[in-house]
Amino acid sequence: MRKRSHRSRTVLAIAAATVLGLAGCDASGGNAAAPRDAAAKARPSPKPTPAWDRSPQSLVAVGDSITRGFDACAVLSDCPEVSWATGSDAQVDSLAVRLLGASGAAERSWNYAVTGARMADLPAQMTQAVSREPDLVTVMVGANDACRSTVSAMTSVTAFRTGFEEAMDTLRESLPKTQVYVSSVPDLKRLWSQGRTNALGKQVWKLGICPSMLGDPDVLTSAATLRRAKVQNRVEAYNKVLEEVCAKDRRCRFDGGAVFDYRFGTEQLSHWDWFHPSRNGQARLAEIAYRMVTAKKPAA
Repeated sequence: MRKRSHRSRTVLAIAAATVLGLAGCDASGGNAAAPRDAAAKARPSPKPTPAWDRSPQSLVAVGDSITRGFDACAVLSDCPEVSWATGSDAQVDSLAVRLLGASGAAERSWNYAVTGARMADLPAQMTQAVSREPDLVTVMVGANDACRSTVSAMTSVTAFRTGFEEAMDTLRESLPKTQVYVSSVPDLKRLWSQGRTNALGKQVWKLGICPSMLGDPDVLTSAATLRRAKVQNRVEAYNKVLEEVCAKDRRCRFDGGAVFDYRFGTEQLSHWDWFHPSRNGQARLAEIAYRMVTAKKPAA
């Protein structure tokens, strides 16, 4: 009995020593590897991508004559009530009306676009936008940078990029969480090809509407063709800048070229100048913008 009892006590002592030894290693740190769960907790989790709010409650529009509804109601005149971004016209059903309702759009949307504005003017417009502290800013600018008296007078791609970056910096200094929808510059060459079918439109073009593209609209010489191609290439370069700068901002959505790619016909063009959007054209721009702003994912 004494031998069996002694043997039992020996076995228990060895087992206890083993347990204590293992516990001691863990307690002192030793060379034991940390559990995988602990290592995972030690690593900082990546910052989540902020969710895009598909139902913003206020809106400011910045840009040029297109956003002012130029030539949509009367010749050589702004008509902001038909603006694709903030207009009240029922035919257009603007982005603001679609997002906020008619009364909400009247109270919580503002249009600081200016006819004739270029990218260099955007930072000042953005300063005005900041004063309203909107949930969403819409940007449509660039056509006037390409529509100059001559091809050589077009805004350089470098200057265009600098202007857009400055505008975005102006916004972000005060409103880091405001969302931005950026429209691509329209296909000016298509607007030329559609508008040149109308004699009245070509007469209005002579008043100085986009001479770099629309000058001598019926001339199809190699020089004229090359001139129009240079303007078109510059527009495409501007759109690339808008896409790249917007991609660096987590709360900015570029339209993926949707406005540039839209196949505008004569029904979508102003019957005053056959270049700017008509009411119908403004409505199509509103449709594109609403689709992009309310999409679950940004345009590819």
